[in-house]
Amino acid sequence: MEQKRKIVPPVYLLASLLAMAGLHFWFPIVRIIPAPWSYLGGILLALGIGVSVTAATSFRRAGTPVIPFERSTVVVTGGLFRVTRNPMYLGMVIGLSGAAILFGTLSAFFPIPVFVWIIQARFIRGEERFLEELFGEQYVAYKRSVRRWL
Repeated sequence: MEQKRKIVPPVYLLASLLAMAGLHFWFPIVRIIPAPWSYLGGILLALGIGVSVTAATSFRRAGTPVIPFERSTVVVTGGLFRVTRNPMYLGMVIGLSGAAILFGTLSAFFPIPVFVWIIQARFIRGEERFLEELFGEQYVAYKRSVRRWL
């Protein structure tokens, strides 16, 4: 039996970046952040990458898989996971926000809420159910004490 491959969050991230670029170049609407101020988006882009990489490293150190819906071995609660239950996704949103600021046009911001909705609907809700089933009260207690995003 062939296993159906799922689209993973970095693919949605790349699609969002491509959509931002397309909207910026072909349908810019209005420039809302002019250069040199738009260059500050590079800081957010780097911060977003750093947050996602740091969170993924925490998973690897704990010996639990990074890929969504693979069987987790432990609930990671240290580091960035003390502040948000989804630092990898949060890092992606921060990075997208930085890219939109770099582009500087209104239309470049449009893919961000779509990305958040997709991640929330296709990954976060299912992952939370999966982790509750797998870890029970340990995960429920963590969920009560740490916010989903910030």
